[in-house]
Order: sequence, then C-alpha cells, then structure tokens
Amino acid sequence: MAVSFTSENLSHHETAFGLYGISGYTGGYGFGGYTGVHGLAAIFAYAEEIMKSRVAIAVFVIILLSVPLDMAAQARFITFDAPGDLATTPLSINPAGAITGYFLDANFTEHGFLRERHGTIITFDVQGAVATLPFSINPAGVIAGWYADTNFVAHGFLRERHGIITFDATRNVNTFPSSINPEGTITGEYIDANFVSHGFLREHLGTIITFDAPGVGPGGGPNSEGTHASSINPAGAITGSYDDANNVSHAFLREPDGKFTTFEAPGAGTSPFFGTFAASINPAGSIAGYYSDGSQVGIQVVYHGFLREPDGKITTFDVPGAVAVFTSSINPAGVIVGYGADTNEVAHGFLRRPDGSITTFDAPGAGTSPFDGTYPFSINPAGVITGPAEVSGITPNIPHGFLRIPCERDDERECEHPEDGGNNCSCDPNVR
Repeated sequence: MAVSFTSENLSHHETAFGLYGISGYTGGYGFGGYTGVHGLAAIFAYAEEIMKSRVAIAVFVIILLSVPLDMAAQARFITFDAPGDLATTPLSINPAGAITGYFLDANFTEHGFLRERHGTIITFDVQGAVATLPFSINPAGVIAGWYADTNFVAHGFLRERHGIITFDATRNVNTFPSSINPEGTITGEYIDANFVSHGFLREHLGTIITFDAPGVGPGGGPNSEGTHASSINPAGAITGSYDDANNVSHAFLREPDGKFTTFEAPGAGTSPFFGTFAASINPAGSIAGYYSDGSQVGIQVVYHGFLREPDGKITTFDVPGAVAVFTSSINPAGVIVGYGADTNEVAHGFLRRPDGSITTFDAPGAGTSPFDGTYPFSINPAGVITGPAEVSGITPNIPHGFLRIPCERDDERECEHPEDGGNNCSCDPNVR
C-alpha cells in the first residue's frame, strides 16, 4: 500500500516547512507550472517541500535568508484572503488573471481556492480529502494539485468546469502534481515505498508516463531522493531536478519526445544536498532556476539565480544585497520572479527583466521579523505577479495573498471590488 507521511518516517525532511517556489509555464505560470505552504504540520512537510521544483533545500534555507529593495518601478498591489481563512497562499496565476492556491482554516486544514479575474473567490475541496492543495492553473482555468485522504496518502487531482478528477501516477504511491499546461497535460512527481521520487507526465486524455532523469542515484536513505519534475510548457517540455548517488542535485530538461538533457549552473556546488535546481520553463524553452555554490555567509547558505536559454547558454545572477536568491517562475517574455532574504532573515520579492535589470519589492503588510516577507510564486504574460505576504504568527508565520500589477497595465477594473482597497490599487511609487 502507499506510504503515508507521519512524523516517524519524515527523517531529515521534518525540519523543512513553509513556502517554496513553484513554477511552471510556471504555473499558470508559476509555482511549477504553466505555472509551482504551510502543510498539515510535520505530516506534510516533506510533501510540500518537493513540490515546485525540488525546493527541499530552498524551504529549509529560506528560514535563514533575505533580500534588498529597489523601489524604482511603479506598480500597484491588491491584497486578499480566502473567506474564513487563517492563512492564504496563492501559488499560480494564468493569463486571464485567475489565481489558485490554498488556505488554512481555523482547524489548520488546507482547502483549495480559485480567485477569479475580478476578485470573486471560490473555495473547494476534493471529496473525502483531509487536505486539498492546488498548485497550478492553465489558461482555461483548469487546476492541478494534490490532496490527502484520511490515511494521509497523497493523490493528484484535476479540477475542470464540470468537476474534479482524481488520479495516481501509479499504484501504491504518493502523487504530487506540480504543473499543468494549456493542453491539460500535467507533470509532477510521485514517491515510492522507499521514499524515492520519480517524475510523471499525465496526458490530457489520462495516459500516465513515468520517468527518471539519467544519472539519478539508486535511491533509498542517503543514496538520492530521485527525480523532481517542477514545470511543463505548452509544447510538453518538462524541467526539474534530480539527485545523483551522492545526493548532489542537477537540473534536467525532458523534451516532448522523451529525450533528456542534464545541466548544471556554472560554479554549482558538488556537496550533498547542494547543486542546481530548475524551477520553471516558458513557451520558448527558457528555464529559470537557482543553485548553491557551497559557500556560506555566517550560517546562511548562499544561493544564486540562473537563466538557461533555449540554446543552452546559462546566465547567472544575484539580487543586490541578497544572501540567497530563489527563482519561482518565468513568463513568455522571459521575466523571472522569485524571492530571497536579507541578513535579518526577511524575504523580499524580485523580478528580473530580459535585459538583466532587477526590481525588488515588498507586498503591503508583509512582515519584517525573521522568516516574514514577500514570496512571489507566479507571473503571467501581462507581468502580474502573485504569491503570499507573510507576517509573524502561530503557524509560525501567517500568509495573505497579493497581486502586483504593473502600472502600464492600467485596467481600473481591478479596483472595482471593496476588498481591494483604494490605497492598494494606487500607482503612487510610495504605495507598493
């Protein structure tokens, strides 16, 4: 039978919790997807860390990280919460501006939500689930994610207009979809009885193909955690990361015909649990990710961002003042979003344009205590960004949803709804 996640079998993963990037065509473009969490406490810590692009280390290290601020470009923000929630975590936004993610209720149970273009929020659960976590939304509004049953076994789901379809990558496993493309093809990973991850592709008619990246370690204990698929683009190309026999991470690109290309960012570390992590792939085949060179600032591990172009050229980058940089999503224009943390352990959002220029930002209400901050997870073709803004609380931090809307996209209909608030829709450069 499938392995359920309990505090007894989480091993070192139980130390990882919180939010991590998801991406995709990145999701809706985002967190793992056309796109890529505060889980059920320790039970879902591991499940959450693997989603979006092998962010196991990112999640652990975000507790130690942060980034600087450049307030040059104008933008307006809309903040929102799901009805009746304790904490709202948006993960993916599609071209129309529809957002999906999950929220935590007063009983610390995760439920899914869909925020429509003009602010209406619809909540939903998979029937019989004790937790529902959507991760990616495509242009048609179809949502992919995973849910936990009463035995705390994870299964995939697809939410369409006429209802919800559930599925497993194969029998007797835990299934974690991360990204869905415009055709409705889904990628993600599943975990076998030995706690080794494998990639999967679910075609829009339901056929499932499983795969492992070449060079992946044998699995089990310290001998690699497997293959982690994070994002799929419209053509069906998939990116993600895999662990070799020494638990060093490497990035991969799986072409629609199944051909693999593996790669590393220049200078990526070769120690266990470090290396190169691919987060998101756009329609052109450009891949955004991050890597560690093995260095530290004090006790903080240093991470850098990278862009891999379709011809294989890799450009690395840092956000000024950041100890670590984690990319989450890349849109069709090649704009990359992500987050990092400053020396005070406060996270800040950033966007990197194709010319290499970087803007950093904080969402309204984002906390300034350690582990608080702004976590952009997804960007759509119009440049609208979504994610959670965290403030200190009992979970240990409480996220609220935000949208960052470029002022040149001057659609005042975004300001028609009372929950948006007048100031949050301002293009005053001092209201960000």
